[in-house]
Amino acid sequence: MTKTAESAQPDGRSTRWNDHKEQRKARILDAALDAVNEGGADVGVQQIAERADVPRSVVYRIFKDRADLDEQLRVRILEMMMTDLTPTLTPQGTVGEAISRAVETYLQWIVKYPRLHHFLGKGSPSTRATGSKVVTGTKTAIAVQLGNLLGAILASRGKPSKMAEPLAFGVIGLVDVSVNRWLSQPGSDVSGTELAEFLELSIWQVLDGNLRRMGVDITLETPISEL
Repeated sequence: MTKTAESAQPDGRSTRWNDHKEQRKARILDAALDAVNEGGADVGVQQIAERADVPRSVVYRIFKDRADLDEQLRVRILEMMMTDLTPTLTPQGTVGEAISRAVETYLQWIVKYPRLHHFLGKGSPSTRATGSKVVTGTKTAIAVQLGNLLGAILASRGKPSKMAEPLAFGVIGLVDVSVNRWLSQPGSDVSGTELAEFLELSIWQVLDGNLRRMGVDITLETPISEL
């Protein structure tokens, strides 16, 4: 075998080290997720390391800094959330049922995991989540998918679809701001059920008003299959 061929072969020690590193990384992220879920965003790296049963120095060998750890933890949290939410982004049943299912699934998740949701928006005290690429990217992806659906509805009726994306981003923004404000006020008189009813009605009215103005009439009872 030539030296070139030999150099192209994977190094067994390097492969084992990479596997070991990935296992440790997963263990640390699992520990961080559990720690935040139980104690909130104020959890420190030392607490995470102890929960993962690794020295604190190992955390900083695997992650560049606390900001890197926080951002990769957001990826893990969003993957967890989207496992529940993604099926609702392919609407089924009637328009009203599809809106209700999406809102209720999202609210059920954040009521179940309020500290994880808070972490997505705020991050840890040392590294606030302002401008988190993964959070912004996820919201954008959801809005783009909704925009594509609205664009297809408009196009199928021979209507211009240029306003589909602004409409979709407006709906996602309405939900995001309303939910974050509600979560920031633990003593709010507004119950989860009342918030869900508000969001479902608001989403419908925004969609109905704008689609009607663009010449598309649908109702809450309209089957998604007809759209």
